Amino acid sequence: MQKTALEPQKGFSFENCERNAALERSLPGLRVPHARKTGTTIAGLVFRDGVILGADTRATNDSIVAYQSCEKIHFIAPKIYGAPDHGKGRGSGGGERGSGAGAVSRRGGTSSPVRSTDRTHSAKRYRGYVGASLIVGGVDFTGPQLYCVHPHGSYSRLPFTAQGSGQDAALAVLEDRFQPNMTLEAAQELLVEAITAGILGDLGSGGSVDACVITGTSAKLLRTLSSPTEPIERSSQYRFAPGTTAVLSETVMPLTLELLEETVQAMDVE
Repeated sequence: MQKTALEPQKGFSFENCERNAALERSLPGLRVPHARKTGTTIAGLVFRDGVILGADTRATNDSIVAYQSCEKIHFIAPKIYGAPDHGKGRGSGGGERGSGAGAVSRRGGTSSPVRSTDRTHSAKRYRGYVGASLIVGGVDFTGPQLYCVHPHGSYSRLPFTAQGSGQDAALAVLEDRFQPNMTLEAAQELLVEAITAGILGDLGSGGSVDACVITGTSAKLLRTLSSPTEPIERSSQYRFAPGTTAVLSETVMPLTLELLEETVQAMDVE
């Protein structure tokens, strides 16, 4: 007697997590993807006529600064925008059933990798687990709304909030100066100061300050409101004579290198 097929269930599929663990046990030399930490500072607050979101623009990959002018505030609906916290992301490592490492799927729905519109950053995943906080703001028929969505799925509705590796410095500014029913000018100035505090207090955050102003009638993205970390030009060239700094010791360590052979084959093109 044939068994009835199981009904598809909603939610993420983590079968590849068990697969990857089994492969690690059976193949000692297997190198699985490692978790990667990135940095960011995102913030948002409710003002008199709507919501304003802000973010820095530095995209990092572990300790490497990949890009200094990426967009971290994304369109969701005409009056709803979101800013993902890439600072708590993880490296790729599997998730979609029957696929290679790095994909995440949902049961009962369309399976596809997690992607972003920006070429330098995306929602991070590690062994199938998505790790990203979100700040979502918008205006509906009840008025301005600002939510903080945590990586495990819970959410909080708040008058102001901040996320990312620079959130402590940003929250310190918001908690000190936030007032209900602020004007747009005051809210924008406070947001810029909060993101700037995160940039100056966190090595993973940097670049300039972007913002998105959402009201009941429109939504406007504002790029490069402030650039607190502009490069400083050297006043002069520094030149030192050889031997100025003494070499106390020198050690030569041989490196074990693997020689790879590469063959290039021409292809006929009509």
